[in-house]
Amino acid sequence: MVQRSITVSPTLDLMTPQAQLAMLAWIPLVLYLFIRFPVYKAVAIGFIGAWLFLPQRAGFSFPGFPDYDRVSAASYCILLATCIFDVGRFQSFKLGWLDLPMLIWCVCPLASSLSNGLGLYDGLSSTLAETVKWGFPYFLGRIYFNNLKGLRLLAIAIFVGGIVYVPLCLYEIRMSPQLHIMVYGYFPHSFAQTMRYGGFRPQVFMQHGLAVGVWMMAATLVGIWLWQTGVIKQLWGIPMRWLVPVLLITFILCKSTGAWFLGVFGLIILLAAKWLRTALPLLLLIGGIFFYQYYVATGLFTTQQQDQIISFITEVTNEERAGSLETRFDAEQLLGERARQQIIFGWGGWNRNRVYEYNSFGERRDVAPTDSLWIITFGTKGLVGIFSLTTALLLPVVVLCGWRYPAYLWFNPKVAPAVAVGLVITLYMADNLTNNMFNPVFPLASGGIAGLVLQGTEIPTKVRSSRASATKRTLAKSRKHLYD
Repeated sequence: MVQRSITVSPTLDLMTPQAQLAMLAWIPLVLYLFIRFPVYKAVAIGFIGAWLFLPQRAGFSFPGFPDYDRVSAASYCILLATCIFDVGRFQSFKLGWLDLPMLIWCVCPLASSLSNGLGLYDGLSSTLAETVKWGFPYFLGRIYFNNLKGLRLLAIAIFVGGIVYVPLCLYEIRMSPQLHIMVYGYFPHSFAQTMRYGGFRPQVFMQHGLAVGVWMMAATLVGIWLWQTGVIKQLWGIPMRWLVPVLLITFILCKSTGAWFLGVFGLIILLAAKWLRTALPLLLLIGGIFFYQYYVATGLFTTQQQDQIISFITEVTNEERAGSLETRFDAEQLLGERARQQIIFGWGGWNRNRVYEYNSFGERRDVAPTDSLWIITFGTKGLVGIFSLTTALLLPVVVLCGWRYPAYLWFNPKVAPAVAVGLVITLYMADNLTNNMFNPVFPLASGGIAGLVLQGTEIPTKVRSSRASATKRTLAKSRKHLYD
């Protein structure tokens, strides 16, 4: 008889009893959500709630399976609940052409391991880990949020998630990041990084203050769009004209410079669509993300160009922020040179993509920190990994906002939530050019948009009626011309 054991992973070494209890309690809580609410709402609450409140670096390790931690908890629990309460939902999934990039991304670790001689077991283990991390949320988005109604619910859930975080963020801005310690008994990150601009940057229950900044930015932009397009006028009896400014102020107080820039660019995209009826700024941003990765990955990014960017950032922010960006650029130069030695599928796992130097005693020192998701992906999974992951999240947005629903439809109350979700996915991927703050809500949303696109365009009734009226007027004019 084979004896199976449950152990704590080395990466989960800070776990306390209350953190352990929270991870276990999440399973029956998600099952209750499926009993209490419609399945769409249960999935949205389960995913966003897990990411907002479950503890960091806590969970369980099962031999042969990816860890059960806050990254995988939402997917595992919702898949379990779907098997129990909504098993017929799986039959609605049909593999489409937009799913291929995510499929390639999930199996890419296998090719990386085999091409580096790391073995089949290592490749299958890494493939399973990426599938749980990225593939499961994407798949659940495909089967649950694959229409305009589902994406509307998800957009509102993102906004509500931001509103729920407002008092928690304000508390930590004033009192310092203490909530994770107060609830779970430990602080999971370097406390020094919570200091910013003479005050505190909230972290709440996320992995870093940068992740909180991006989340609050996304919730703010979604809230603004839902408010301005009339999708929702009040929440819990409170008018949106009060809720959105409070959320915006809290986002600004989060002191995340990168998220500020992304938020401003997001507003430019929405205003351009409103006033100029064009999706060009959004498409330019998406093209810029692909171009930057290609430009740096192929070694075309020069030191002179880097210095020009650093000078500009110094002028618009301060030397501290510019110095941080310069450090990342310098690291990317070294890591990019290392990655180009295995440019197709990368170096695989086990930190073989890192750059080290050795002293006279043979001691190893890491000389290039890996801060951004894209450079980590380039080093571990090569060009195939970069292209497949970026395409998996952004190609559905391109098809949705640049083709299926042109900018003049973005203000229709039925279309607006889907567009807002597509916008924040794009801004999240832009943030991953400098940071590595995984959030399963974004692949979940990307899967929903891919499902909507693959099912065909849902034309809102008002637009359909106006098109029909225009067609009738054209036919009437044609008949009149013939009789005349």
